Amino acid sequence: MTLTLTLREQPDVPLEADALVPDRLAGADDIAALPLWHGKERTRVGEFFAVSGSGDDVRLEGDLSRVKLVGAGMTAGRITIAGDVGAHAGAGMRGGELHVEGDAGDWAGAGMRGGTLVVRGSAGRRLGGTYPGERAGMRGGEIVVHGDAGAQAGAGLRRGLIAVAGRVGDAAGLRMLAGTIVALGGLGPRAGAGMRRGSIVAMAPATPLATFVFSCTYRPPFLRLYLRRLRALGLAVSDGQIAGRYERWCGDGLELRRGEILILEDGLERPEADRRHQIAGLDAPRR
Repeated sequence: MTLTLTLREQPDVPLEADALVPDRLAGADDIAALPLWHGKERTRVGEFFAVSGSGDDVRLEGDLSRVKLVGAGMTAGRITIAGDVGAHAGAGMRGGELHVEGDAGDWAGAGMRGGTLVVRGSAGRRLGGTYPGERAGMRGGEIVVHGDAGAQAGAGLRRGLIAVAGRVGDAAGLRMLAGTIVALGGLGPRAGAGMRRGSIVAMAPATPLATFVFSCTYRPPFLRLYLRRLRALGLAVSDGQIAGRYERWCGDGLELRRGEILILEDGLERPEADRRHQIAGLDAPRR
């Protein structure tokens, strides 16, 4: 059975709805009485949502673009948001599934430790990122975005998978520690700045920072498994991407070059002298 919460009216200021997780909703005697914060004022779920049904399969209806922290910290169950949602959706979640049928605001999946977050639209800045003062951001789980993602996606990523069907903004994987970011539709500038380990995968031509050096061109065995998983999750991954050859760039040179950016080979022949410069790290590829 499905528990449905329908937004009665748009809040005047952002509504903090961290109570809207299956863990709390399923065990509540009176869901309408659960506390929320409307700006600086304490309020209740029933003041903003009409409640019907029951169960740990939760559906939220209405324009939730001003509703923050939906699904934050959830450990089990499933939440479906039938539209847009505000900032921090799924932040710190440890399990379960959170599905956003529209767009997600900034910090979606920030500090995530497990579970699956799927955004059918686009996501804002710091997708799966780290909060100020913390060293690591996302520490596990899967994030799949069918649209675009804003700047600094996967900032501080420690482990887990972030995949974006559209374009990923500037500085993806900023200071990432491990994990994998896959950009099917293009990668913005300064990707992997300060990264220590991990993999950033680009399916469109990209120009790594000057602190990255060319290593080789090969078919990464692990990537085939990841891409098949993303296809199963509904992303348009082609056979050519699964079986393709990838240029491997090692970096960031300021952090011992243990991370990598993998760029799908475009089939263009480059002069041997240009290749030697790339291998020596003297020049970035010209696309």
